[in-house]
Amino acid sequence: MSNETSNLSTLTVGFIGGGILQPDQIHVTATNLSNLTQRWSPLAVTHLGTDNFALIERCTIVFLCIKPQMLPAFSYSIDVRVKKEGRPDCTNKLIVSILAGVTLDQLYSRLSCLGTTTIVRTMPNTPMQVGLGCTVYCSAKDTDVTPNDTVKELYSSLKIMLGSLGKAFEVQENQINAVTGLAGCGPAYVYEFIEALADGGVKQGIPRAMALQLAAQTVMGAAKMVLATGKHPAVLKDEVCSPGGATIHGVHALEQGSMRGTVMNAVEKATKRSEELS
Repeated sequence: MSNETSNLSTLTVGFIGGGILQPDQIHVTATNLSNLTQRWSPLAVTHLGTDNFALIERCTIVFLCIKPQMLPAFSYSIDVRVKKEGRPDCTNKLIVSILAGVTLDQLYSRLSCLGTTTIVRTMPNTPMQVGLGCTVYCSAKDTDVTPNDTVKELYSSLKIMLGSLGKAFEVQENQINAVTGLAGCGPAYVYEFIEALADGGVKQGIPRAMALQLAAQTVMGAAKMVLATGKHPAVLKDEVCSPGGATIHGVHALEQGSMRGTVMNAVEKATKRSEELS
């Protein structure tokens, strides 16, 4: 076991709003305890509650999983508790945000009541539910506070946690909107393609259930080929296209429909909308 992996066993991780960690290391809070218990109890997580302030005090890594529009109310409730009970020591903690469109500057401003702390902004996508997601993350590089050794270890542990759910990439914050347009929204584009591919099979007489399985498996296999071989997708495409064969005729039809340009436009539109929401 590596030192980085072994460090995970000492963490206490909290999720506000919402494989490699033991259930007793996880703390979760939400406004509705009944719904929280229903969702997390089957996973043997027992540290469930509604007290966000207490969770921040207990945990070393805190995932902020609330809706973006709930941030003002959340920060106000924490500020009230700080004024009443005193500020928790957050020097050796990470606050990890998955709030779409909320910048690091906004997060630091809203959570200034916590004092010195390190905030990490992340953007995951939905395939992480099956361990095949991709998450990008960033932290403020121009902060006046130099991370201490404990925070650096926590940051390394966070990378391991995010990577365990697929792939994790560290980016500059100004790239997050573009990544949202590509990877955050990308699953929806792929679902559209899978549905269309299956519909094409149904039109040619393949039973729908089988067509859907064939389409999904084909997309998953093709993606795996790109990742496993390291070859450019165009090279892999050419390897399938025999001269005068069925595949090149199908590819020609896709080109006539401007598939590549349409997909690029989708990423551009989604990126611009993400910028508007920031």
